[in-house]
Amino acid sequence: MTPSAQKIILIGGSAGSYNLILDILHVLPRKISSAICVVIHRNPNFDTQIEASLSRRLERNVISVVDKTEIHNNNIYFAPPGYHLLIEPDMTFSLDSSEPVNYSRPSIDVLFETTAEIYGKNCMAFLLSGANTDGGKGLMSIDANGGKIFVQDPEEAAIDTMPKYALEINPNAKILSKAAIIDFFRNLDQSYRNEKH
Repeated sequence: MTPSAQKIILIGGSAGSYNLILDILHVLPRKISSAICVVIHRNPNFDTQIEASLSRRLERNVISVVDKTEIHNNNIYFAPPGYHLLIEPDMTFSLDSSEPVNYSRPSIDVLFETTAEIYGKNCMAFLLSGANTDGGKGLMSIDANGGKIFVQDPEEAAIDTMPKYALEINPNAKILSKAAIIDFFRNLDQSYRNEKH
């Protein structure tokens, strides 16, 4: 049985973030020593098939989470539309259909906050472009639990509301340009090699 991922990278975004998320996923090394989980605000009334399309284009596991999905290295997980995504103590995902948070379901805050409690310092999170304040409080939780937090430079965000708010309440967040975010993910294989040697 494959062991659960011991490290996780979270990506949260809303309006204006999708193209950057695609750029990130396209530059990922073939082998990474963590799981990646993406939350974007999606309309549950539209069946976009993002995960299936990306699986084919990227030739790797891009998974739409269902209840009790296990978290493994080298997989990319997407929160399904219409549900909050949470991480449980046994390092599985769970789905929740309770009220929207920040007018959003899935909510970036919900995923970030539950992940912070389980993964602690082995979590890092990136917050991208968006039109509301979702994600800012979740970043606070990750920071408080020893994780690393990054925010897209509002000057470069298609819609700067989300990153601006996050930076107002998270003075420890590191501001990254689009190019720096893409470079970070392009070089994830370096950390994998360092752990193996």
